Amino acid sequence: MSTSPNRPAHLTINGEPIPTLDEIAAQHFALTPWVMRTPVFERADLPSLDNTHVNFKFELLQASGSFKARGAFTNLLALGEDRKSVGVTCVSAGNHAAAVAYAAMRLGTSAKVVMFDTASPARVALCRHYRAEVVMASSPAEAFEIVRRIEAEEGRFFVHPFNGYHTILGTATLGYEWATQTPDLDAVIVPIGGGGLAAGTSTALRLANPRVHVYGVEPEGADAMSRSFAANHPVRMGAMHTIADSLMAPHTEEYSYELCRRHVDRIVTVSDDALRAAMLYLFAHLKVAVEPACAAATAALLGPLRESLQGRRVGVLLSGTNIDSTALAAHLEHARLHRAAQP
Repeated sequence: MSTSPNRPAHLTINGEPIPTLDEIAAQHFALTPWVMRTPVFERADLPSLDNTHVNFKFELLQASGSFKARGAFTNLLALGEDRKSVGVTCVSAGNHAAAVAYAAMRLGTSAKVVMFDTASPARVALCRHYRAEVVMASSPAEAFEIVRRIEAEEGRFFVHPFNGYHTILGTATLGYEWATQTPDLDAVIVPIGGGGLAAGTSTALRLANPRVHVYGVEPEGADAMSRSFAANHPVRMGAMHTIADSLMAPHTEEYSYELCRRHVDRIVTVSDDALRAAMLYLFAHLKVAVEPACAAATAALLGPLRESLQGRRVGVLLSGTNIDSTALAAHLEHARLHRAAQP
């Protein structure tokens, strides 16, 4: 999307427009036939969170199993019929690929998705269920190389997983929706991988309520945005190690990074053990089965943000639940054993 000649420079990043509240509201309406308005659920009686009112946003109930459907549909709906007839492509650890495959199926186009060979078999199967052609890659670097070749040779439109106007406009509809459901939150906690979810959600929340505080959370072993904040520019990661594969972004990008710098107050990191403990906590107290990335915001609230947010009304984003029963059981058992071993 090109920038309007009349759009002020402070409403663009490198010439690319930043979504306005009116644009986000209009896109939220445009997505009505394609994605669901996910519910919120408030608890003020959770163990270890005395006097803290926790407002959970159940985006794990979204079409395709995660928030990624919002960005996928926003990108595909913006395509002309000539581009749509050629098809789309993407690169993903799983959730973005599933969302693009689902949106392509619903909108009558084809998808060729590139996935890492470490991707969950359940996510690969989900993409194939949505009629996508799946190409496996041995590393993130190879995956991006393959997707660039597909884009060049086949003319397919590349749907970026976490960067660009339409991807961020899509995730911003989540923040807008949340603000209309619960307008008086003191703070919100959002998981961060490449930063697309945090960039869009924080932009919309801050436009709707400039006083809300937005916190990001990353795995200790995949902290690309924390490193970008420290360096004051986007960075490229080396080796990454975390059970939250949905949050393993190999790099950050200028557009989403800049929006996070403007609207995310602080980023914290959590360990894999903390992610597993949060998965067990959510299973025990909310009766929901979540993937590790989905537990990240809860892990942050139970850990590094607990004291600073005590007694506040805090939004916790449950971002997705594409995990198979075997992996879920293994993570929960690991959490139980780790808890039992604590003095």
